[in-house]
Amino acid sequence: MANIQERGPPSIAAVAIGTAIISGLFGYYLGQARSIGLFGTSSTTSPAARLGHETGTSDSSDADEETGDEEDSLQDLGELKSFAGNNEECKLVLVVRSDLGMGKGKIAAQCSHATLACYKTILRADPSHPMLQRWERLGQAKVALKVDSEEDMLLLQAQAVSLGLCAQVIHDAGRTQIASGSATVLGVGPAPKSKIDEVTGHLKLL
Repeated sequence: MANIQERGPPSIAAVAIGTAIISGLFGYYLGQARSIGLFGTSSTTSPAARLGHETGTSDSSDADEETGDEEDSLQDLGELKSFAGNNEECKLVLVVRSDLGMGKGKIAAQCSHATLACYKTILRADPSHPMLQRWERLGQAKVALKVDSEEDMLLLQAQAVSLGLCAQVIHDAGRTQIASGSATVLGVGPAPKSKIDEVTGHLKLL
């Protein structure tokens, strides 16, 4: 008759291995459940965002804070000319106020607002606007220029409107570098180069 040996209690090593396997499986399935939303959405911050917050870099944080902060409601400034049949090069000009002392990130964000405001204005007026389609097709040329004061900027806007050009001024919400309501950038166009140059041809590059 075969000898039957009684087994003693499991060793510490065996218990540790078993616990590790069970913990690993539990963690895996918990992660899968969280990824498909069984525990609701979690508000996590990416490592890059946490790093930017901790280092407190000025220009990049200014640019991040610009999102949705501008009082950039589209201005109704009269009828826009279509310049139908004009095969000339077209562009969008961004006139930036140099007297405000805006940082690079701030200027970049404000120019983005002005570009989008001009695009949306023409798109709403006429989705098939020939200048808008031509501008999109030929690379969306943009030129950044500078002006010394709000008064000069508003005069340029009035002149552009009188020529049937799209001309949108962006006003800052005042959350970062400058006072609330400050006119920061004037966007003119997209339109034929010669027409825009009638308004901004004398200005210097930013």
